[in-house]
Amino acid sequence: MNNEQASYGMRINLQVPYERAREQVTEALKEQGFGVLTEIDVKATLKQKLDVDFYKYTILGACNPPLAHRALSAEPEIGLLLPCNVIVYEEGAGSVVSIVDPIAMLSMVDKPELKSVADEARARLERVADRLGRQ
Repeated sequence: MNNEQASYGMRINLQVPYERAREQVTEALKEQGFGVLTEIDVKATLKQKLDVDFYKYTILGACNPPLAHRALSAEPEIGLLLPCNVIVYEEGAGSVVSIVDPIAMLSMVDKPELKSVADEARARLERVADRLGRQ
C-alpha cells in the first residue's frame, strides 16, 4: 500500500481487486457520514459512447449532507464543486483510490465561511484514506 498526496487529492494504492476496493471505499465513506449520490462507470460509458475498451474505472460522487447544507447555505453556487469525487480504478493486480481534497476545491471560492466546511470535509476524507490504507 502506498499513499500519496497530490495538490488536489489523496491517492491510496490498494492490493485488492477493483470490486473489493469499491466496497471498501463505500464502507469507509459511510463511516465518515458520506453517502454515494452518483456512480459513473467510465469503462461502460466509454464503450457505449466511443466503442473503446478501457479498464475498470468508477467516479463516485460522495456527499455528507450536513456539510453540503452548510456549504450551500454559505454559497449557493458551490454546488458546482459538489459532491466530493472519489475515483476507484484497477491498476495491475490491485486498485487505486483517489479522493478529492475539499480544501483545494473550495479554495477557488473567496468565502471565509467555507473554510470550516472544507477543513471538516478534508479531515473526514483523510480518515477514509487512513482506513483504506490500513486494510
